[in-house]
Amino acid sequence: MNSAQREALIKKHIDLVHYLVGRVSISLPPHVDREDLFSAGIVGLIKAVDRFAPTRGVKFETYATAVIRGEIMESLRGRDWAPRSLRRRAREVAEVVADLEARIGQPPTDAEIAAALDIDIHEYYELLGQISSATIASLEQLVGSQPYREPGQLNPARPADDFSNPLHNMEQNELRALIAQVVEELPPREKHILALYYQEDLTLREIGDILGVTESRVCQIHSQTITRLRGRLDKELS
Repeated sequence: MNSAQREALIKKHIDLVHYLVGRVSISLPPHVDREDLFSAGIVGLIKAVDRFAPTRGVKFETYATAVIRGEIMESLRGRDWAPRSLRRRAREVAEVVADLEARIGQPPTDAEIAAALDIDIHEYYELLGQISSATIASLEQLVGSQPYREPGQLNPARPADDFSNPLHNMEQNELRALIAQVVEELPPREKHILALYYQEDLTLREIGDILGVTESRVCQIHSQTITRLRGRLDKELS
């Protein structure tokens, strides 16, 4: 393509960069500069424009999303923006939740998780808020860079791109299948929130309005859900 077409394609998909930065930013602490993430996303968009070949058999948006998110995640990995102690605490909570669920044979309640952690329910909710702001707690990141979703898709197929290979794709597909299985076993409210957020693209505030709870409570439930998923996946894959 010529330079004019290239520039037009970049401008046309600026909103995609904003969208992906917004999705990644759900649980980032306030001090993380969103402009830096946006800049990384723009780098990814330019790379996608320059590397895309129609013969790949996927839409440009699908390919570009994987590349853009890869650049955003690489930018985050290069920053020490969360205390190691809090990251360690998040892993401990995930392990406790997974062990508790395995022991009682069903997803534990908030009160049961708090008791297992030897804290009261209010301390548990405060901990969820801290974990939410210290980890990139999104369903999409449990599988790495996800392609742009068509409406109604929760776990789309990975596009054929520069870093794909048969073994990698097989492993990713198996992981997605495992995530889908774990999601199906979540409590109805948690599953409902995931569907509203990842399938309907509603904001946390909009979800709170639907459920009759505060935005912060939705964020807590989302963080707890992702923690539960991480714990289950770690247990299944260990």
